[in-house]
Amino acid sequence: MREALTFLPGRRTPPAPAGCRGRVLDFTRARIMGVLNVTPDSFSDGGKFVDLHRALEAVARMAEEGADIIDIGGESTRPGSVPVDEAGELRRVMPVLERLDPSKGPFLSIDTRKPGVARAALDAGVHIVNDVGGLSDPGMREAAARTGAAAIAMHMRGEPRTMQENPVYEDVVREVCSFLEERARGAEAAGVRSVWVDPGIGFGKTWDHNLGILRRLPAFMALERPLVIGVSRKAFVGAITGVQRPEERVIGSKVAEAFAAMAGADVIRTHDVGAAREALQMAAALARGSVADRSP
Repeated sequence: MREALTFLPGRRTPPAPAGCRGRVLDFTRARIMGVLNVTPDSFSDGGKFVDLHRALEAVARMAEEGADIIDIGGESTRPGSVPVDEAGELRRVMPVLERLDPSKGPFLSIDTRKPGVARAALDAGVHIVNDVGGLSDPGMREAAARTGAAAIAMHMRGEPRTMQENPVYEDVVREVCSFLEERARGAEAAGVRSVWVDPGIGFGKTWDHNLGILRRLPAFMALERPLVIGVSRKAFVGAITGVQRPEERVIGSKVAEAFAAMAGADVIRTHDVGAAREALQMAAALARGSVADRSP
């Protein structure tokens, strides 16, 4: 495992450490969440990790590169994607989860909208439920509360199949903050001990909406919960840089990730763990004005 990233001095006082089923994750530094899509149709790496051996190799590689969390998903939520039934999603994610040891290494997260998938993943030991549906389903909240897992509420306008069809907001930051506060409070009332929030970059938002959210991250930090940001390889990065292939949008993604971390994001969700680690390490040094202190 590579050395940890250091805390960015310009960030706000970090949120309280998150209890995750007997393990504790603190936010004294920006945490890296590596993405593992065991899907045939994800926008960036669809089909690359459907083979179990390759998926397990990817987990090991991300751990070595410095991932704090591995987020495993079995259903694409790219714009225009078609839903997968619960049985199909379980067939994709469970063989991977059943071969990982949740007691050591990176924390494990399940990326799903389905309570049944969340429950099975939690039974396998995952620490975090990452719900692009915003924890709207009572079954999702109950599963996280019952096990003591942390849970991520993400904002999405509509469904993946239709979310990019002319999304309109009066004030995207105000509306998304209000949504996340409501969902976080609901999950906490249901017994979830640690709720994180994600404004959902690219989920039912135009490119200008995405940029507006990134420029106004302090509004989301006012929610006083761990803030998750995922910009990796997304279409708005390609629109700005002119890079069309998602897997080639690394440089623009790393700039946006470093910007988010310096602005106060607590978790950076990324496809390119090693590059993200270098970008955030550089951002930390710039914020300190020194490379002398490399301790966590």
